[in-house]
Amino acid sequence: MNLHQLRFVREAVRQNYNLTDAAKALFTSQPGVSKAIIELEEELGVDIFTRHGKRIRGLTEPGRLVLSSVELIMQEIDSLKRIGKEYAAQDSGSFTIATTHTQARYTLPKVVQAFMVKFPKVRLSLLQGNPQQIAEMVQRDQADLCIATESIAGVTGLVTLPCYQWEHVVVVPPDHPLLRNKQPTLEEIAAFPIITYDGAFAGRSKIDHAFSLRGLKLDVLLEAIDADVIKTYVELGMGIGIIAGMAFDAERDKNLRAIPVGHLFGMNVSRVAVKQGAYLRSYIYTFIELLAPTLNRKLIEQAMSGEKENYEL
Repeated sequence: MNLHQLRFVREAVRQNYNLTDAAKALFTSQPGVSKAIIELEEELGVDIFTRHGKRIRGLTEPGRLVLSSVELIMQEIDSLKRIGKEYAAQDSGSFTIATTHTQARYTLPKVVQAFMVKFPKVRLSLLQGNPQQIAEMVQRDQADLCIATESIAGVTGLVTLPCYQWEHVVVVPPDHPLLRNKQPTLEEIAAFPIITYDGAFAGRSKIDHAFSLRGLKLDVLLEAIDADVIKTYVELGMGIGIIAGMAFDAERDKNLRAIPVGHLFGMNVSRVAVKQGAYLRSYIYTFIELLAPTLNRKLIEQAMSGEKENYEL
């Protein structure tokens, strides 16, 4: 048994059981991958994959158990490599953050700026996607951590911790009738065409749920992942916008006004997530503390070790 065989098994699954694609991803030959997997199966005495002819189609029952062990072994191997790299150069290396557009655009700039002052030699990368996509990036070791709203909580294999709370705001032109009421009702909001986030982003599920509970129709004129796009169409007079409060800046958005609506849609919690059991370099702990000062290294390590504490805000 060797590490190449384990890598081949993991990559075959990741490439939807296409050995040609798995071989390309690992820069080797398809016959070599197939031969190595067969030899591993013979050594273990079980079939890892189901087959149709020479093609693999899926995992057998013992194959699923084998894959779980392979993932743990490869994670430990990656951790060993990272430990070596960190102690060779503790203030340098690479750091990949997966996050949503809202977090990248409105929350992270000051945090990233402060981080780069502390660690100028670190190569920082930002990957963007919806909450499901960024969670998968961490699961697949394509990113060191991800940042999003509640939707990443409870994702298998991730440890998630709360960073900060925020509420939605309704954005309208300066002369809009909704400004007459500091706490508009859902019925008053429902009277206008709404421009808001795509269903996977920025607490949109809470907006939908609030309207559904009251039996009101949510007349969504336009959906977007970018609050700047939402605000642009509100400025054109096409409807009212519902965005994350962090995305409104009174100085920058002089042609709009914001009405807090946490009383209607509740408070949201942005979270940071890392892979369960992953080795985090020291500067990653520092980044998390810059993002959320309440999350110190001791608390993060306790959560990663599986201690069942209440880490809610």
